Amino acid sequence: MRFTSTPRGARLARRLVARRLADWGHPYGSETNETMTLIAGELAANAVRHGHVPGRDFRLALTAAPDVLRIEVTDTRGELRPACRVTGPDAESGRGLLLVSQLAERWAVTTAGPTHPGKTVWAEVPTAPAPPRARPDQAAAPSGPR
Repeated sequence: MRFTSTPRGARLARRLVARRLADWGHPYGSETNETMTLIAGELAANAVRHGHVPGRDFRLALTAAPDVLRIEVTDTRGELRPACRVTGPDAESGRGLLLVSQLAERWAVTTAGPTHPGKTVWAEVPTAPAPPRARPDQAAAPSGPR
């Protein structure tokens, strides 16, 4: 989905991710939803702050495989490559990719190539397998001695 390269666009992108994950069975407040929403917020904010080109939107893609969720944020400033920075304890910004690197299992930056300006920052988070559901014909086992 495309969003305006504004703080409002970044906020909407983050909210879309939380909603889509809830629809996919990762409810609001779950570790997976919270982690992916935080990553989405950081990547979208970076696209707005560092990848903004007037009149150009950024794109967010969220995909799910059986054991991993992937988020991709694409902007049109391919010449500005993001990197993790070490900031002081009083710094008000600069920790976004450090958070992403700690929360995601993998993340990277790819460029679109010479014919399409821009870059994509992506991150992947493993999903825990869903707990097995009890079949209706299975009775609950008694717990402890009687």
